[in-house]
Amino acid sequence: MTRGADRFLVGLIGASVGASLSPPLHEQEADELGLRYLYHLIDIDSLGLPASDVGELVTCARRLGFTGLNITHPCKQTVVPSLNELSREAAAVGAVNTVVFDGERSVGHNTDWSGFVDGFIRGLPDAPLGDVVLLGAGGAGAAVAHAMLTLGVRRLAVLDLDGGRAHRLVGALRRAHRTGGPWTVTADGVGSLPERLRAADGLINATPVGMTPRLGSPVPAELLRPELWVADVVYRPLETELLRNARDRGCLTLSGGGMVVFQAAAAFRLFTGREPDSERMYRHFQSLTSAAPVG
Repeated sequence: MTRGADRFLVGLIGASVGASLSPPLHEQEADELGLRYLYHLIDIDSLGLPASDVGELVTCARRLGFTGLNITHPCKQTVVPSLNELSREAAAVGAVNTVVFDGERSVGHNTDWSGFVDGFIRGLPDAPLGDVVLLGAGGAGAAVAHAMLTLGVRRLAVLDLDGGRAHRLVGALRRAHRTGGPWTVTADGVGSLPERLRAADGLINATPVGMTPRLGSPVPAELLRPELWVADVVYRPLETELLRNARDRGCLTLSGGGMVVFQAAAAFRLFTGREPDSERMYRHFQSLTSAAPVG
């Protein structure tokens, strides 16, 4: 497929992406708009490649005539040095999930953060944002942290198995949001989770724990209480063990479905220059997940 006004070749680079719903989600919306659109999966696990090779894959895709790429775990941060330019949002987040090719140049964007914002507003519109605990300081965690500060969180605690990574993210957030409102953001190890959750309004899982094939929960069920809202960025499966445990204990919950749909709509806009119907994409996502349960 060659590039043209209504012809688009797009790909997704990441690990274990075979079950991704991005291809049908993008291609169905393109069909609705009368566009010729092919979405190709590039699985680094199947290719036997490390995440550090993502830059070479990006270069190959550009040379092969791709319009752009989505980037997912574990490549959202490792791809950054190989790009020619970053959007303001991608630079602030420090992670890229969408690459658009402009001639010989590759431009990195981040639509994860806005996708989380839109999904959060849709799914948890009245959730209190006084004190929120975020698990995970990788690419998804960076986007979610940026989103939460944009939404107006007052206190954000970033917890990660790698304490250094959590501290680096907090430093980046303080630099990017230095003119923001009266908020505080702190970094810690996961060992502080029980103490942090005792005072929290909300909990967000931005780690891969719970995603097929890494099933399980990053949070012991006994730490969840009814006053806590719980969100998960994982959408394969939609009902993770964390969300199931949280609902069983009376918590309001938010799956990763909204984030994946709204980030896809924003990426589609960047790839095509056309305005997608986000609500139509959401309905299509629901039909995909109900016809064939994710995960």
